[in-house]
Order: sequence, then structure tokens, then C-alpha cells
Amino acid sequence: MVVDNKKGRVCVTGGTGFLGSWTIKRLLEDGYYVNTTTRIDPERKRDISFLTNLPGASERLQIFNADLDKPETFAVAIEGCTGVFHMAHPLDFAEKEEEDVKIKRVTTGLQGILQACADSKTVRRVVYTSSISAAAFSTTAGSGLIDENCWTDVDFIRSLKTFGGQYIVTKTLAEKAAIDYAEKLGLDLVSVIPTWTTGPFICPHMPDSVYVSMALIFGDKAHYQHVKDTSLIHVDDVARAHIHLFEYPEAKGRYICSAVEFTIEELCDLISARYPEYQMPNPESWKDIIPVKFSGLSTKKLEETGFKYKNGLAEMFDGAIKCCKEKGLL
Repeated sequence: MVVDNKKGRVCVTGGTGFLGSWTIKRLLEDGYYVNTTTRIDPERKRDISFLTNLPGASERLQIFNADLDKPETFAVAIEGCTGVFHMAHPLDFAEKEEEDVKIKRVTTGLQGILQACADSKTVRRVVYTSSISAAAFSTTAGSGLIDENCWTDVDFIRSLKTFGGQYIVTKTLAEKAAIDYAEKLGLDLVSVIPTWTTGPFICPHMPDSVYVSMALIFGDKAHYQHVKDTSLIHVDDVARAHIHLFEYPEAKGRYICSAVEFTIEELCDLISARYPEYQMPNPESWKDIIPVKFSGLSTKKLEETGFKYKNGLAEMFDGAIKCCKEKGLL
């Protein structure tokens, strides 16, 4: 493969995660030099060969240890980079930490990373990974579409005391903090707001969002609420959207990233048709479940930049199922 040296060097935080690792794969394929950060691992017990074995990694991937609790540790990875993809975010759906502790960790880490970007004098744009949960629970959207002007009402979410509520609150407040702090520092920051992400994965463990998307296959009734009326996007399209928005000169503000909206019945039909070996649950089992609704999303702003989604539901599930089988997870 001919490497385009003009692409320069970028940094991906959270490189061992589902989206982070796939974005690194994509960036290397596109000819970028990539720095990435992984959590500090003093005993070197963590296997990161899934990153070091990527095509182009031996020549163009550098891996640094960094910790959101010690934001100054990110500076060396960011130094000399033209762009930073900030994807690192602690996932704690089990809510072992108090909300205020988690928010302080995430925002302090975020501010340290953005400060390092400003200090570098080379970073021309930061692409920040938010989540549809930072926009979808808006109380101002009325019956209209959820678009980039919508923000989740964190007080409303707190009042629900729902599963994953802390994650939703943290992602919303973190994105707001990222936008505000970048503005103070004079940094060009664009945020990507993907919906549930699924498809193939190169990390060794099954990502939570892949597991949730496959709730019907695993028969996990607890997650039927998340696939009853929702949207999904293929991990490769999310990674491509991040890179596209980094490269697109006029990119500004927030961008919702959502490829396909569907109901649980439509998903059931698709899986039954493509994978008849998986017994689908009886529709009675979800009849009374109230969905966590991630539909009615506008992706017009992203598409107006010339971005095109390449994968539908079939590609998402083909990729996810193939990966799960190869890794002995299904």
C-alpha cells in the first residue's frame, strides 16, 4: 500500500475501545500516522496485539500509556499531532461510582486533554465522540425530529432513576463542557453524536453496544427496551464520519450520526430471514415493554457535508455475528 505522507499524524484517545480501535484501523488504511492512548498498565498484562498487528501499525502506530485521572499523561501522545479524536470515556453502566465523582473525572480529564491540544500549537481540530444520549432525551423537541440543537434534559433523566441514567447525564454534561472549554481555548472542536453502534470488532471482548443490538439473539429480555424502537449505525460508518469531519474544512458544531431506524418487529424479521438458526422470541415477550426510544433522528447536517453511509442492518448483523463466532462468543 502506498502511504500518503501528507496525511500527517493524529491522536486517538481510548484506542483499545470498540470505536477507538476500529478508527485506528481506518486511519492506518487511509495513510495516517497514529498515536493512541491506552490506560496505564504497569504490569503489561493487557494484550494489545489486536492494535499492533493491524496493517501499517508497525510503521505508523505509536501507543502511549495515559489515564483520564491524570490528564497531564496525554500531552506526550498529543504533541506534534494535527488532529485529536477524543474517544476515551469511562463506561460504568453498573454505576459503581457516584455521579458527581464520575462527572468530575470525565470533565477534568477532558479539560487536561483539550489544554494539551491548545499547548501543542499543532492540533488544528479536535473531533469529540459524544453519544445520542446527549441529545435524544430533550424536552424541547416536542413531536419533531431530534437534531443537533437538542440537548438531553439531565434533571429529567435524574428524576427517572433509570438504568444507565448516570451515563446519559455524564455524556451530556461532558459534551457541553468540551464545547465550552474548547471555545475558551480557541480550539476548533467538532462533536460526533452516534446512536447505538454495532458491527464487527477487533477488540477481544464483545462491546456493550454490540451485545445490546443482539439482545434478540441472546434472548436477553432486559435489553428488548433498547431495540424496540431505535436506530443503529455500523462501526465503520461511525469511524468514517469522524475522519470525514476532521478532514472537511467547513465542519462546525455537533453532528448526529445514525444510519437505520427500525422497530423490534423489523429486526426480528431480518434476523429470522438471514439467520434462521437463531430462534426469535415470541412477540408477546416485548408487548408491554416501554422502549428507550432512539428514533426520529435527523442526520441531514452530516449528510449535507457529503458524507454517505455505506452499511445497512444486514451488514451490521453479518459483521457482528461473524466476529462473535470467530471469537467464540456465540
